[in-house]
Amino acid sequence: MPAQPHETLPPVRLPSEAELARDALAAPLFAAAVRLARWAGAGTQVDDAGELPPARLPEAAAALGLDPQDPDAGAHASRAWRVALDTGLVELTGQPDGSGAAEAGGAGHGATDGSGTEHDGAKAAGPGRGGTGGTGGTGTGRAGTAGAAAGAAAAAGEELALVIGGAPADVLGLWLAACDAVLADAAVPDLDGLVDALGAGGVIDFDRLDWNPQREADLLDAVLADLYLLTAGGRGTAGGTVPLPVLAASVAAPGGINGPGPAVLERVAGALMRLDGQFRQLEPIGLVEFRPVDEAVLLSPDDEDPAAGPAAGAPGAGTGLGPEDVSRYGTVRLTPLGLYGIRARLLEAGVAAPAVGELADKGADALLDAVCDYPEAAAEAEIRQWLEARELPAAAAELLDGARGADPGGPLRRLRCQQALAVAGPQAEPAVRAVLDDPELGGLARVWLAEQGAADVPAPDGALVYWLAVDTIAAQLGGAGGEDEAEELPLLMESLTAHHAGFFEQAWRVEHPATAEVLEAMGRLHPDKQAAKQARKAAYKTRSRPR
Repeated sequence: MPAQPHETLPPVRLPSEAELARDALAAPLFAAAVRLARWAGAGTQVDDAGELPPARLPEAAAALGLDPQDPDAGAHASRAWRVALDTGLVELTGQPDGSGAAEAGGAGHGATDGSGTEHDGAKAAGPGRGGTGGTGGTGTGRAGTAGAAAGAAAAAGEELALVIGGAPADVLGLWLAACDAVLADAAVPDLDGLVDALGAGGVIDFDRLDWNPQREADLLDAVLADLYLLTAGGRGTAGGTVPLPVLAASVAAPGGINGPGPAVLERVAGALMRLDGQFRQLEPIGLVEFRPVDEAVLLSPDDEDPAAGPAAGAPGAGTGLGPEDVSRYGTVRLTPLGLYGIRARLLEAGVAAPAVGELADKGADALLDAVCDYPEAAAEAEIRQWLEARELPAAAAELLDGARGADPGGPLRRLRCQQALAVAGPQAEPAVRAVLDDPELGGLARVWLAEQGAADVPAPDGALVYWLAVDTIAAQLGGAGGEDEAEELPLLMESLTAHHAGFFEQAWRVEHPATAEVLEAMGRLHPDKQAAKQARKAAYKTRSRPR
């Protein structure tokens, strides 16, 4: 996928593998593929591409519980059959009479065994897994069937046994292969466009079609990565729903829309309709929940342009449209299974995409370093899982030891440690009292004990008070959003200077690695102009003192 290899995304909370496997088996398209694999008897006749002949489609539709007379039933059965073939749920076996060549085998099993090793067919199962890390290319995982002889036969594949007797990870491996095949299909333009672009000899004129397979696959991957980021960062609406115009604008105008001209609006509208068609294809595999574009909107020229506002960031921002109006242009949300699937693709592409619970078996130092980059709620969830796997108060002592350090990350580690100790509760008290005389942890210990209502908490000396003030502000500045997202910082600064007369005269002397940076930040952010001026003078004095 097109994210940067070293980019770290916000952590996501995923259900257990067992729950995700149940969701995968319930996804309509995957469930239909499984049913057709069970339906396929030995010697089921297929054409030279491994597809069911038109004469067999009504029977296959009936096996899925569909009305064979319904004109859409055959198309649904055909699509489910292709997914079964792509995942190895169905395999080519040779000639119908059993005298044919050896198995074609390259139908693209695309699953993993219990050890996480891909089956041989994974290389043909679509370039999203075991290949390029994206949907890239025109193939949908049927490379091995292209050379099958006319009048070939198919039967249930070995992978079908994994659906019944395999571990949840086996089922999810099959679903990921199916998902890759569906994503590859979704990047292909509609068949009507392909027919219109046929040139002499039935060869597609890609220039006339204006379709670059790799570009289209990368664009879809980029949209899904954006959707993942919006979901993981909690920037969608309630329930993680994102208006389709937001994603369309991210494709058509990645730099943002500010007074767009007709050309930009036309690109956004085109991207909107392309995504509408693609998400219609992705919903049956369980990747997304999707509300299509309301056709009535497309027929009304007086409606607000979908590209005019939501693209700015917040859904519906700047448009004057209510949530119901915005939703008429289509909405989409990743399902928990979809989060799992897109995360798997991101990890394969080298992107750091953490999930809550991954640090449960790591040391306290690794935990605190990692959650420094997490949003508050995700950090607390990770800390809770870490503590649940350990005995207190030993875990509290380990946390306190991991919070030490004069490096730039030290203040935020101590802040996260304090948060972790609050989760740990009264059982952490012995470990906390043991560090009351520690120059780095003594202030944190006193604050925690006071919050717990503990008795006999020794009063801090003046130097410790100012050191703790600097450390606290440094932690806020070093958070995931820095001072840009720490709205409470000016209030904290105002409170500190109000409660400590001559704050800056004492603060510039504090022996803390971040003293100068903290005072400079107070000079920028303090709401009182006179105090801000004093902070800047104090920062200069800190920078000028001999080391």
